[in-house]
Amino acid sequence: MQARALWIVGEQQAELRSEALPQPKAGEVRVRTEFSGVSRGTESLVLRGGVPEDQRETMRAPFQAGAFPWPVKYGYTSVGRIEAGALPLGTPVFCLFPHQDAYVVPVEAVTRVPDGLPLQRVVLASNLETALNAAWDSGVGPGDRVSVVGGGVVGGLTAWLLGRIPGVEVELIDVRSERRALADALGVSFASPEAARPDRDCVIEASGASAGLATAIAIAGVEARVVVLSWYGAGAVPVPLGGGFHSRRLTLRSSQVGRLPPERAPRFDLRRRLATVLSLLTTGPELEVLVDSEGSFAQLPDDLVRVAGGGGGVLCHRVRYGE
Repeated sequence: MQARALWIVGEQQAELRSEALPQPKAGEVRVRTEFSGVSRGTESLVLRGGVPEDQRETMRAPFQAGAFPWPVKYGYTSVGRIEAGALPLGTPVFCLFPHQDAYVVPVEAVTRVPDGLPLQRVVLASNLETALNAAWDSGVGPGDRVSVVGGGVVGGLTAWLLGRIPGVEVELIDVRSERRALADALGVSFASPEAARPDRDCVIEASGASAGLATAIAIAGVEARVVVLSWYGAGAVPVPLGGGFHSRRLTLRSSQVGRLPPERAPRFDLRRRLATVLSLLTTGPELEVLVDSEGSFAQLPDDLVRVAGGGGGVLCHRVRYGE
């Protein structure tokens, strides 16, 4: 059998390539992809060759082929159905696999999609894992006043999660005024950076911009925690550590999905975290507002450059297969 996969082959260049698809062996499954999602922040770094040399092994996706900067087959949000192998035919599954129309993986690499969860919504799973880690790292509890700087997919998902904690007041901050509608759909308030509320108990920085990090530090209250979700790649980022940073005794904490928070690691593993994320997705039909772009797999080389290249302010781009 033959499969087709998306490869990034140069700066702002992508193409579809064919490859042989083996028959599944004992303990393996063949998945026929129905949807995948573009993780815009990370994939934009890959597309422009921005993965730092000393982070190239750390940043490898589970089933990545090739090596950074390129050519590389990259991605980690694939949803499909079992076509052959060790699980019943037609079983809906999620896998951390690149953009490819069919693939063979060990059975333990796939997670069954819960009944009642539309497959098209599952493209948010990887980003929701990142948001869940951020929520854990934040330490936010009932009664806290929280700001999320950056109304992209990860910022929106984090705001949605924290806003579901009883008594938590969440403000989503973004330079794009049109993100107010997103905040409304997610059930949180909205502000521009200039109108952001001060003296916050916790601030999540998910903007991907140094100005967003400056806003996060500026609005954090005394002894507050600023959780940095943005990953800036190889770029140098100015951090405003003057002014009230020391007198307010702020804490800067990085949050990254590759590791579980230490207080949960003794009890959680990555499979339990993913199962939690899929369960959360079943309760959030409003999250589909984050998927605001869609195209066929055949169009993906052009769509990836458009979306991950930053054009048009797209949130999540969903890829349809089987056309």
